[in-house]
Amino acid sequence: MQTREQKKEVVKDLVEKLKDSKAVVFSDFKGLEVKDMMALRNKLREEGVNFGVFKKTLISIAIKEAGIEMDAKKLEGQIAIAISSKDEVAAAKIIAEMAKANENLKIVGGLLGSEEMSAEEVNALAKLPSKEELLSKMVGSLNAPVSGFVNVLSGNLRGLVNVLKAVADSTNSPQGETK
Repeated sequence: MQTREQKKEVVKDLVEKLKDSKAVVFSDFKGLEVKDMMALRNKLREEGVNFGVFKKTLISIAIKEAGIEMDAKKLEGQIAIAISSKDEVAAAKIIAEMAKANENLKIVGGLLGSEEMSAEEVNALAKLPSKEELLSKMVGSLNAPVSGFVNVLSGNLRGLVNVLKAVADSTNSPQGETK
């Protein structure tokens, strides 16, 4: 049992994390085995996502103190909270992936910035490509016109070289000799 001071510290820590977060995912983990919970924690930790299990009352107080309009008490089940301060998609993607493999883990809601999201919206967010994937696609798109331009220029040069080679071959060949 936590003392009142310990609860205040938990809420204070949660408020700081919520204010710095880009996305938050609330999940119901009732019935999840310990090994699966540890695997989930490890995957989230690798992506820089904070993960914890708190009472709904403490989550509600922290959300209110962070200035967010949401009532965590209406969330169903035993609630775990994943707070991502770096990537909006990481927490949702990892939890959705784990939920596919284990029916005891369910996404029940989330926050994007300070906006509340339903479970369906969090699942849609999980389907988005990661920030790195989007950046690599953008670089590829920016690079495509440049590489196309280089190919066009080199094609013209290749054509010129082929014509000059054909002319040189025709002047040096036995057929091109005059008698």
